[in-house]
Amino acid sequence: MKKEDCFYLGKIVKKYSFKGEVLLKLDTDQPELYEHLDALFLDINNSLIPYFVDKSQLHKSNLLRLKFEDVSSEIDAEQLLKKEVYLPLALLPKLEGNTFYYHEIIGFHIVDENFGSVGLISGVNDSSAQVLFEIDRNGIEILIPLNDDIISSVDRTNKTVTVNTPPGLIDLYLE
Repeated sequence: MKKEDCFYLGKIVKKYSFKGEVLLKLDTDQPELYEHLDALFLDINNSLIPYFVDKSQLHKSNLLRLKFEDVSSEIDAEQLLKKEVYLPLALLPKLEGNTFYYHEIIGFHIVDENFGSVGLISGVNDSSAQVLFEIDRNGIEILIPLNDDIISSVDRTNKTVTVNTPPGLIDLYLE
């Protein structure tokens, strides 16, 4: 399994018991979707290694208490601390309407209601305070804020995101 075929679920943050249980801090708004997993992948030395789940249960709001097969002591659990956890993309819940996963819209065409065709989404920058669409327009990078007020529609069939940007925003990149 390769990382590009998976999504980030969270990170193992703490040992829970002397029997090898750990707490996984989930990176999701819907932790209940991941309460009954059979297996997951841990990033160990840049390789995704499958771990099979003996039992799991939600612990507080965004923590999942896990007991893995073949992890039966505190020492075993210690080795898993700070490991990132991934699941296959096929396990992501399907989104509809104007909601989407960032990886899902890469390669979609951006159309502005006023400007017209802008370019192709080459990435989503979520490392700053404002999440941004990164758009390639014939080698010129255009950044558009990604927020609900700007996104008019998402057409998965035609791979198009229609936006309504403030007047002049796109022109700033083309002058």
